[in-house]
Amino acid sequence: MPMKMYVLSLAAGIFVGVIYSVLNVRSPAPPLVALLGLLGMLAGEQVIPIGKRLRADVSLSTASKPPENRP
Repeated sequence: MPMKMYVLSLAAGIFVGVIYSVLNVRSPAPPLVALLGLLGMLAGEQVIPIGKRLRADVSLSTASKPPENRP
């Protein structure tokens, strides 16, 4: 399900980009520097949680899995 959300988001962005191109409208997207800053912020948000998992000696692959529903 999460992968589908990313694909749909990308497809919507491409669709809007094509419409902007057809209408000859300049995109309101921020410059590349701002996008790289946003990427850095998103990566930085993960530093503390990943560090905590590593200190607790929990595998990163199992830490991200949702808990199983047991009856």
